Amino acid sequence: MDINFRVAGRIAKPVEEVFEAVANPDTLSQFFTTGGAKGRLETGVTVLWSFAEHPGEFPVKVIEVVPSKKIVFEWQGYEGKHGKIGAEMVEADYPTTVTMLFTATDDGRTLVQIVEEGWPQRPEALRGSYGNCEGWTIMLLAMKSWLEHGIDIGKDLYS
Repeated sequence: MDINFRVAGRIAKPVEEVFEAVANPDTLSQFFTTGGAKGRLETGVTVLWSFAEHPGEFPVKVIEVVPSKKIVFEWQGYEGKHGKIGAEMVEADYPTTVTMLFTATDDGRTLVQIVEEGWPQRPEALRGSYGNCEGWTIMLLAMKSWLEHGIDIGKDLYS
């Protein structure tokens, strides 16, 4: 069984607005892709994401988009070097798959669930999954802060 995780949070905005904040590169760059995003998330395209704390651009291969409901993409897997605490991440020889689910709640908020999977069962891959789980949790918090209050909590978080 491959390694996977799920993180989730509720955002006090309508589902269409929350979905658009992720699909639209201009908005996504305000709270998550600290180095910018190039390209709208649409089925069949590859977009580029950059993060100020990690050098280079990360290709994101979009597998499926269902407006206001779901985004599925693949990107390069990373693993933590063996024996390191706060492990340095190195590129793996496989992609991982991310599924984002957007669900309107009865009280007008949006439940966002993010699942990432595809790491093989080995310690280095487990460390890689921990790093991405941390990143997606921060992304949810940053998106909530940005959409609900206009505050960029990620600014200078890593530098």
